Amino acid sequence: MTQANPTSPDNDVTNMQAWLSEMPDTASVANFVPGPGIHKLELKFDIDRLRDALDIALERTEFKGDRSAGFGAFSLTRRPGVEVEAANDLSGLFHTRVDDSYEEVVREEEVNEHAFTEFVPKFEGTYFEEVHRELTTRFKIGRMRVLSKGLYNCNSWHRDPEPRLHIPIISNPGSLFIVNHHVTHLPADGSVYFTDTRGYHTALNGGESHRVHIVAALPL
Repeated sequence: MTQANPTSPDNDVTNMQAWLSEMPDTASVANFVPGPGIHKLELKFDIDRLRDALDIALERTEFKGDRSAGFGAFSLTRRPGVEVEAANDLSGLFHTRVDDSYEEVVREEEVNEHAFTEFVPKFEGTYFEEVHRELTTRFKIGRMRVLSKGLYNCNSWHRDPEPRLHIPIISNPGSLFIVNHHVTHLPADGSVYFTDTRGYHTALNGGESHRVHIVAALPL
């Protein structure tokens, strides 16, 4: 096997020496770093009240979906008067690429985000209602859901028809959001994050606890 000659290094050897001489940044990865397709709003909510609201909500409902597989959800908004949500209400249409052809395929059925105008009555009086009111005074809001992601778990790599707002309620340093080529952590401190999920994205939880976010669609 031919060994590299350190007295006459090629570019790979030279570059490797430079790379090994620099220690990676292991501090800033525990913070939010804005990038293309992901930004933090000025609007902020009380994280303690968000967590209290989650506890109250889970006394009135439960996460739907296969939480053992990493997905759980319940709705905070609905079509007026529609009391039983369909499975598609908790997920909805998305595009993805699933094999080495790299061709896009469509999954599930389209959801009319504009129709989800009513706050779910069972959560009235909770802080979630105040959050919904504050968001709708500023933006058009469609489906507003609470989503849970299991530990050591990742969503599919996909794109949605519309952007989303994320409000982390429970998180951990191993919980990351990726939009196209940008990846960052979203701390659960009451902040609201714009995520342009019209681009390819995923959420992953590499931590040792569930991640819980409010996710609100921004109908176009």
